[in-house]
Amino acid sequence: MRKLLQDVIRERPLLGDGAMGTQLMIAGLEQGNCGEAWNLTQPERVLAIQRRYVEAGSDCLITNTFGGSRIMLNRHSEANHVVEVNKAGVEIARQAFGDKEGYVLGDIGPFGGLLQPFGEFTEAQVRSAFEEQAAALVDAGADAIIIETQTSLEELVIGIQSSQAASAKCIIGSMAYDVTLDGSTFRTMMGIEPERAAEFMEEHGAHIVALNCGTGMEMERARDAVERYKLVTSLPVMVQPNAGKPQLINMEVVYDETPEQMVKGLIPLLQAGANIVGSCCGSTPDHIRAFRKVMDEFLSSQGIDPRGGRHANQTV
Repeated sequence: MRKLLQDVIRERPLLGDGAMGTQLMIAGLEQGNCGEAWNLTQPERVLAIQRRYVEAGSDCLITNTFGGSRIMLNRHSEANHVVEVNKAGVEIARQAFGDKEGYVLGDIGPFGGLLQPFGEFTEAQVRSAFEEQAAALVDAGADAIIIETQTSLEELVIGIQSSQAASAKCIIGSMAYDVTLDGSTFRTMMGIEPERAAEFMEEHGAHIVALNCGTGMEMERARDAVERYKLVTSLPVMVQPNAGKPQLINMEVVYDETPEQMVKGLIPLLQAGANIVGSCCGSTPDHIRAFRKVMDEFLSSQGIDPRGGRHANQTV
């Protein structure tokens, strides 16, 4: 039996993948359409994206199920396909690894609304949707569940508890932070500081604390978040910064950080103690390929075999 994700990353850091949404649009998904439905209608296109990440060096793939809850799929008249969409998402990611060892992270994104009394959704509705999605992902064989792009602790805990109810082997809570206008700090849209988020996740049974996306959360800020997480928790840390800032060029949203620019921040992230490093909005397989090269060189310099097994400086 292979090791659990949360155990492996205590031995050596792993490389995640990059953006899915922008890659789907490059592959032909029209703005506003349901990318998760492509798991059923265009599986070969989803597979091609994830294979490119594997070929670039990803150790972990996040399933194409960000909007795969019943609440989100209902907005695209796809609510009757919740189980099928999520099951296919896991199977496609597993297929993308082929004969390579890799970890499939079942993705649960925000439900896209607000809980009562601020919004129209009850806790029971969100819990039912998350429990259904988590069960489908776990039943399909996901190695972990990542509850990502979270801004409130109320929604995050529902995701954690739903993953626990599904008997997920590993649960990752990932917050989306925004840098404040004065640039002095960062917090979620709902005002949650990283220290509070990390303490909360550990208290409620998450195995890995993480961050992804957010405004202004690039490599340097991601390193700051890792350091702030590490001050209050002993849990492993996963980070997925954006590829710079979005810009509108010729009516297309383009992120302004090239692989060569972005990868300059990788070693400081690893030195800060990041256990899984990937990238989020605007990133591509080329970003991950650059990460792989630098990560391998860094680990080798530390006497660690990047692919696992014995240390590079040990003899059999």
